[in-house]
Amino acid sequence: MSIPAIGVRGLRVVAYPGTADDRPGTVIQNRGVAASPRGPAGGVGPGEIGNFIITGHRVSHGRPLERVPGLVNGDHVLFTAGGTVYDYVIGRTMTISFRKPAEKAQQNAAVPGQPGVRPTKPMLTISTCATPEDHAAGNFWHDDLGNPEHRINKIATLVATRRA
Repeated sequence: MSIPAIGVRGLRVVAYPGTADDRPGTVIQNRGVAASPRGPAGGVGPGEIGNFIITGHRVSHGRPLERVPGLVNGDHVLFTAGGTVYDYVIGRTMTISFRKPAEKAQQNAAVPGQPGVRPTKPMLTISTCATPEDHAAGNFWHDDLGNPEHRINKIATLVATRRA
């Protein structure tokens, strides 16, 4: 994965069966790479209809997604797989709380932010922690995996594909 606007180039993304920010995904992220949960509780793969979810650390383990909060609408995220480059464009930001199951469901929904809605296009959610923001607000809560209360999600839509 590459995100030119924030200097991310060639970040390895590891697919696994699971849901965003679960124990297996956290173990993957702790290796300094990004994780992509797949399956009924997770997301889809690149270019597929639905929510392609990518999670990664912002403040630890190499900080591969350190600058994700700085992404703005119109920034491109490029993902290369199977000889194809998938070009997604950021369209919005969604912050969710891990302490509110309904909000966590929004992150993992097939249409980001809209649980229960049937997807009609390929979407991408890039998710990382809001640890600096939570700590600045005096919120030091975290779950048993070290995830802070809030996640910053950048939501993008697939706009083009090309051969790699």
